[in-house]
Order: sequence, then structure tokens, then C-alpha cells
Amino acid sequence: MESATNTDLIVSLRGERELVRRAGALFTGAREEFLCAAADLATFSRGVNAAFAGSGRPPLVPGGLVMRKVYTGRALADAAAEARLVRIAESGAQVRISAAPLVHEAIVIDRRVAILAGAPVRGTRTYTVIRSPDAVEGVRSLVYAAWETAAELDEYRRTRPPALDEGARRVLRALSAGHTDEAAARELGMSLRTYRRRVAELMAALGATSRFQAGLRAAQLYDVHDVTCMTGTGPGQAPDRCDPPSGPPSRLVLDRRTT
Repeated sequence: MESATNTDLIVSLRGERELVRRAGALFTGAREEFLCAAADLATFSRGVNAAFAGSGRPPLVPGGLVMRKVYTGRALADAAAEARLVRIAESGAQVRISAAPLVHEAIVIDRRVAILAGAPVRGTRTYTVIRSPDAVEGVRSLVYAAWETAAELDEYRRTRPPALDEGARRVLRALSAGHTDEAAARELGMSLRTYRRRVAELMAALGATSRFQAGLRAAQLYDVHDVTCMTGTGPGQAPDRCDPPSGPPSRLVLDRRTT
């Protein structure tokens, strides 16, 4: 493996320990801009910072450093994650939430270095450290575009879509299976009238005027990873979650009255 020196343009490092050992100083050396995009809070920068600071707590952003972080709603997966994200924002970082999926993590430091995280392979991720100016600027442009179109954390917490309770998930699964209303109602153990009312409630909550539009809205509002039940996965393959990545917001609870 090549040595990670200042003359290297692209270096691949296997595992977070190797990243910390050979490129970790890049994180503490940021002086102007630290730009990060990640699906959730399980980021490699968190591990690097913890290794250097000896704590998992987010450090205060140094004066003069602009720290921008953009995540998907999965970063607010539960109350603890949401509290941590709020602490990150309170430390001085500018935090936004993207409605679009962010598959792999990317970090750009001072417009000089970009670090890309690959998908885990047998529990280990490969990190690509890029120093080529043109490539770094290209990565930064993509990450910054995601940042520009994302919502401020406070705004997202105020306006995020409601979580889906188990009743809503069951209706979504029935819709995705392509059953007739009569068959879906029988499968869910409710009357046809109740099933249709719950479908209407779900559509209203999603701001949809048709069932097809409801599927599109669900894919837009909720993490795509958790919305395959709306698009369908086949018999026996329905996911066990349709929850959006949110903390303790109001929940969409379909009326459980029967007729």
C-alpha cells in the first residue's frame, strides 16, 4: 500500500483504525471549512474525533472554521440521536437535513482534501483520501449542492412529516401488495369501510390526491430505505419498518374504530 504523503493524490485506506493512524490529523488540522455529508450520525469523522479527543462528545468548532454538516432524516432516528444532533449544532456547526438520500459519507476539508467512505464489506469500510485539486473541488461541489438544498435542522424538526404507526404500516403494505380493497380489508381484519377510511387518512397525511401520488410522497418524505413497503417487495419480503427517521414527533395514528 502506498504511503499517505503530501504528494499522493489518491490513497485508499482500509478500516477506521488505518484512517485514524495515517490521515486522522487532517480532521484536527481543518482551519477554514469542514464540509460533511452523511446518511446518519455513525460517521467516520466521529470515530476520528473521539480517537483524538478521548471523548465521543462533539468538540466546539474553532473560531474561523466554518463547519457545515448535512445528514438525512436517519440522523434523527430516535430521541438520543436527535439530542446528539442538537448538541452538534450547539457546538457551532451548521446542520441541515436533506430530503434526498445520501448513500456514502463524504468529507471535504479546507477545499484541499476530500475523504470518501465506501460501503462496509464484511464489516470493514475502505476510505479514499483525495488530494487532486480538481477531484476535491468536484466532490465539494456535489456535497455543497446537497447542503444548499437541505433544510435547516430547526426548520426540519418543526416541519418534518409525522411518523407512521403500525396501523399505517399495515395499510401501506396492503397497498404495495396490489390487493383489491376487499382483499386488503379481509387480510387486515377490518371492514371495507374502515380500510378505505384509513387509506384516505393516510393519503391526507401525505398530502396526496391519489394512491399513486401517496406512494411518491412517501418516497420523498421518508427515507427510501424504509419505504419499500410503499413500492412493493413481493410476497414474504415486506419490510418490517416504514417509519421515517425521526425522533419524538407527533405520530400518524390511523383511526382504530371499526364499523
